[in-house]
Amino acid sequence: MTDYAEEQRNELEAIESIYPDSFTVLSENPTAFTIKVTSDAGENDDTVETILKFTYVEKYPDEPPLYEVVSQENLEENDVEDILTLLQQQATENLGMVMVFTLVSAVQERLNEIVDQIKSRREEEKRRKEKEAEEAEKVAFQGTVVTIENFLSWKANFEQEMAELKRKKQKEEEQSGKAKLTGKQLFERDHDLDTSDIQFLEDAGNNVEVDESLFQDMDDLDLEEDDPDFDPLDLGSDED
Repeated sequence: MTDYAEEQRNELEAIESIYPDSFTVLSENPTAFTIKVTSDAGENDDTVETILKFTYVEKYPDEPPLYEVVSQENLEENDVEDILTLLQQQATENLGMVMVFTLVSAVQERLNEIVDQIKSRREEEKRRKEKEAEEAEKVAFQGTVVTIENFLSWKANFEQEMAELKRKKQKEEEQSGKAKLTGKQLFERDHDLDTSDIQFLEDAGNNVEVDESLFQDMDDLDLEEDDPDFDPLDLGSDED
């Protein structure tokens, strides 16, 4: 007949000697204790840690002990779930034998794996950021690739902006009185100009006055008055 109490006392003494600085007895009836499990130091002295609580049942080790994670440090929630799953697996595989040392060793190995995963995640994050920086630098260096579509869009926007600037400048010049219009612009703006000369002639009618003073020295000219064919108007002709 198995002496469960004896096996439990013997294991408890062994556990205390193996983990003197992390083993704490909580109660004797039932026997309950905690063991702090810490991973090996990783990069930058990173560590993860958990405190496991074990409680002997009456027929331990033929029945598994009760176990739980009472605290943790630097562990994610899914890591804690993985540890509980691992404890259940190891307890089932080691029924009939004292198993606390085996359970703690399995958890510590799992913590070491988590530290390695943390290192891998950091390296992956570093590579991702470096790649993003390289891509951003490449885009900044190359600029935007010109296509027919984006060129036509740019051209339309540019022409619209230039036309707007031209209208604005012309309006400012007109308001300041500095605008100088060409004859064509004046004609296009004032359609009365194309009829002004005609209107002037109509208003004058046949009342055309002649300045007689222009002809006051006509007597001084040596004109052949006796010539019946003489015509003063012929004086301006080019004939010899």
